[in-house]
Order: sequence, then C-alpha cells, then structure tokens
Amino acid sequence: MNMKEELETKTGMANDIYLNDIAVDPLTIRTIMINEVVPSDPLQDFYGSPDADYLKTTISLLQRAGAEVTSVQDILRMGIYITNAVKTPKTEYTVDKSSIEYSLPYLETEISLFPNIKVIMLMGDVAKKSFNMITKKSTGKNVIPAVSTYKLRNSEFYYKGIRVMPSYIMTGRNILIEKSKAEMAAADIAVMLEIIR
Repeated sequence: MNMKEELETKTGMANDIYLNDIAVDPLTIRTIMINEVVPSDPLQDFYGSPDADYLKTTISLLQRAGAEVTSVQDILRMGIYITNAVKTPKTEYTVDKSSIEYSLPYLETEISLFPNIKVIMLMGDVAKKSFNMITKKSTGKNVIPAVSTYKLRNSEFYYKGIRVMPSYIMTGRNILIEKSKAEMAAADIAVMLEIIR
C-alpha cells in the first residue's frame, strides 16, 4: 500500500501535512521507529532522496547496531518502518503541543496500519510525548513515564502486547555532536533487532 494515499483516505488531506509517499507491505513490518518531526525539505526525509540527511544518520545508527543496511529499502526489507511524529516542519527551535496534536490523527492511523508490530521505538522526546497522547486516549495513562530517557532505557514498557522503547532522536546535527546519545540509540536499536529476529 502507498502510505500517503492510505493515510489521506483514512484521515483526510491537508496541504501542510507531509506524509511518507512510499509503498509498504504492512504485513512485513515488525518495528515502527518514530522520529520527532519532518524536515523542512521533504527530500531530506527518510523516503526522500537516497542521500537524505535523515536517512544518513539513521543508516549509521542501524549499522552501529549491527544491521547490514545501506538504503531505505534495506531497512524496509528488515521489517522496519520509519516515520515522524509531527508531520509539519517546525518553525521554531522546539515543537509546540499544537503541532503534535495537529499531526496526531495521522500518526495514530499510521500505527494502526501495521498488524504484526513487535516493537515501537520512540526516537526522542517529541515521539515519546506523541505516543503517550495516543495511548492516554485508550488507557487513561501514559505508557512511558515523563522522566529522562536515560532513566527509562533499561525498563520494559508494553502497549497492547507491543514493546515500546524510548530512545534518543536519530536525526539532525545533535546526533553527530552528542556521541554518547548516538551510542545509546545504537544500543537500543540493537535490542530492537534482537526482538524482531
């Protein structure tokens, strides 16, 4: 299925929302990695150009975790689908709550399209916040506690039988600067890979 077409059919069209225009077999996907926010240039997103900034840092993290990947198609073949929590580019340094809420119906629908998910990775605080907003609607509480990610990394969280793993953002210049966070994200990805093998 084409993700963009499916999401527009189920959730509606919006000119300012950026959705993944990629064909995916939902039955083959076992992990969803949720990044924070779409880039201002769609070509720099995961399914944009082959040398997109978002894709380069993600491939690097997956390789550090032991995955033999060099392209987004390799990642999909492994059963990993990558998306962004916020579907509109940020206009300020931080992502405000209204942007998260505006994109939430798309993210919620997107997650529901994959029936064989074993792991959802929340790559950064915005992804964590977005996912908690989704789960709170059905359970009345956050799946992931509102504490620092490094305190949560060794805990196991589940939502509807799916392992939910909070980790660090996998895109942007910060991942190149903060080496310890890159190492921890790669270690978290390695755990995810073990679960879906």
